[in-house]
Amino acid sequence: MAALALGEGARPIASLMGMGERTSIALAALVNSTPGHAFELDDIHRESIVHAGSIAVPVALAIAEARGGMRGRELVTALVAGYEVGHRAGSAATMSLFFRGFHPQGTSGVFVAAATAARAMNLDAGRFQHALGIAGSQAGGLMAAQEGAMVKRLHSGRAAQSGVYSALLAADGFTGITDVLEAGYGGYLSTLSDRPNAARLTAGLGSQWETLAVGYKPHAAVTSIHTALDGLAAILREEKLGADDVAAVEVGLSPMTHVHCAWEYRAQGVTAAQMNLYYGLAVIALDGVAFTDQYREERLTDPRILDFIGRITARVDPEIEAMGPGFRHAARVKVLPRAGSAVEKLILNRRGSPEDPLSPADIEDKFRHVLRSCVPPERSEKILGLASRLEMLESTRELTDLVALRVDDRNPAADERR
Repeated sequence: MAALALGEGARPIASLMGMGERTSIALAALVNSTPGHAFELDDIHRESIVHAGSIAVPVALAIAEARGGMRGRELVTALVAGYEVGHRAGSAATMSLFFRGFHPQGTSGVFVAAATAARAMNLDAGRFQHALGIAGSQAGGLMAAQEGAMVKRLHSGRAAQSGVYSALLAADGFTGITDVLEAGYGGYLSTLSDRPNAARLTAGLGSQWETLAVGYKPHAAVTSIHTALDGLAAILREEKLGADDVAAVEVGLSPMTHVHCAWEYRAQGVTAAQMNLYYGLAVIALDGVAFTDQYREERLTDPRILDFIGRITARVDPEIEAMGPGFRHAARVKVLPRAGSAVEKLILNRRGSPEDPLSPADIEDKFRHVLRSCVPPERSEKILGLASRLEMLESTRELTDLVALRVDDRNPAADERR
């Protein structure tokens, strides 16, 4: 992605994160948002199934850098604008959008990007509306990409790029579909969803903050399987069982998660492994964690993983199904040991969700863990320090400069990991 962007030869005003290179705002957003979604570690809004962070943050930082910095308070406001608009658009489309085979990250994600960019650029209400109207025409992304293709990550990058282009065009007087969301024919909701809920767009507007309904991921895997991973890990820990002690694992899921993740595992690539229930449960049983190291290419055909997968079955759980969409991430996990009685857990809310949130310390530790192989600790701590007081910063320039620096391949932690 970086080679593609740099090959365009655009005016270098926004950084490619960790690469020490610059390109245009839109191309930087494209490149930075693609890996932002690639490791399945980005935040998620459960109802809309949108990972706004990997879209909004690259867009906002690129615009801030290109402008020589902006007040931290303005950056935060732009991010919240993207989170609120994008999540409401995705929620109004309902899960019907997903069941029809569209990827919310590439479809609803364009509204995250357009709103973030429009607010960061201080567009007036009319131009802001046109930015959304332009972006809605560019929504795209197919869920078949989850079974092995690299292109699933690109949906996030293209959404970010489209949002930037939309705001830049709107700022220059280009017009979009003014009722892009609710238009009866050819509108976003009427076209991409069989059961849209347009009232959800403005329900509780100004008092109900969708940004606060976002959760973080402790596992480098699709959010829908996190409760199952947590349930298996808890049972193995409490019963002091290892992978070899387990005869079988039975998992009950919501219909959405069953369709999304409980398909027969084949070693088709990292994306497929991250999206697959059986692979995730197997690495939890064997390693106790499902983070970036568990999804290396060389692990995808590990005989021990494949053997454990053969002991797992999954089905739609009628009780979870009856709870409705609000519990689509719930899971019932039953472990049958080779010796002793079966143990079962029903987990309604995943760890890291708004209902069972990670602590700020947990999130900071995750940040350090992700960066430890390539970024010196002192740089990571500087970034954390700036982020912790972001809304108080007079300028974001120091933050964007730190994020832009080329990663240090000589970092001892990187050598140790290799």
